[in-house]
Amino acid sequence: MTFDINKSIEILGSTPVVLEHLLKGLSPEWLKNHEGEGTWSPYDIVGHLIHGEKTDWIPRAEIMLSNSVDKTFTPFDRFAQVKEDQTRSIQSLLEEFKVLRATNLKKLQALEINDAKLKKQGAHPELGEVNLKELLASWVVHDLGHIAQISRVMAKQYAEEVGPWIAYLGILNR
Repeated sequence: MTFDINKSIEILGSTPVVLEHLLKGLSPEWLKNHEGEGTWSPYDIVGHLIHGEKTDWIPRAEIMLSNSVDKTFTPFDRFAQVKEDQTRSIQSLLEEFKVLRATNLKKLQALEINDAKLKKQGAHPELGEVNLKELLASWVVHDLGHIAQISRVMAKQYAEEVGPWIAYLGILNR
């Protein structure tokens, strides 16, 4: 599929609802368990998404579209969520994410993205030159990747419980 801003907004706008339906009201075992040391729980992933809404996608888009000579992005702390309050409820995190995402989608729409703007570039601290189209497409894929990750982490909580059906459950073999 070719990048399309409106199709991208469809996914970006639905992510908070998908996460709310998937995670709201679940027990701590579903929310706080992970796949092993150094991996993230669904709770951690929502925190990561919140941090991205605050510091990554729209701020970087604004840098690319600015008149500034220096278009270097601030490095993104992929683990910032572990430094945050770990006692917040999942409902509180989901609500914050929903509000931040709605605000960012309004900002994105206000940028009036067109083909010329999609070619604007910025400097990623590790990847080098990137353009706005790549950033926005990555935002969509990032959301989808974390939705898949949450599903995988949750599925693996029953990996030993499924018995021989594990042979048919590909998600448990990833």
